[in-house]
Amino acid sequence: MAHLKRSIIEVKAENNCLAHALIIAITRMTKYPNYQSYRKGYKKIGPVVEPLLETTGTNLANGGEIPELIRFQEHFHEYKIVIYGGLRCDSILFEGKAESSKRINLLI
Repeated sequence: MAHLKRSIIEVKAENNCLAHALIIAITRMTKYPNYQSYRKGYKKIGPVVEPLLETTGTNLANGGEIPELIRFQEHFHEYKIVIYGGLRCDSILFEGKAESSKRINLLI
């Protein structure tokens, strides 16, 4: 896992954690100007999360599972989303089908 790590960011969201983590990861990768504000909580990310949930038809009220991950992967097709359940490289819980060199690695 250490060779995949570029940066570790803890997401402190009370709800819609998966959507927050994806948006923060993408703003980091694209060098978006508001990345630090989103990451540190200075700027509210809610106005970005709500349209994403509406566009993908995703409801994260009960948490994000495989169907929600598939919808996010379809929406963010330019990134390969990989979810790890632990620090070992073989503990992959979800691996998106996107053929992209841009990867979002999330540890839950």
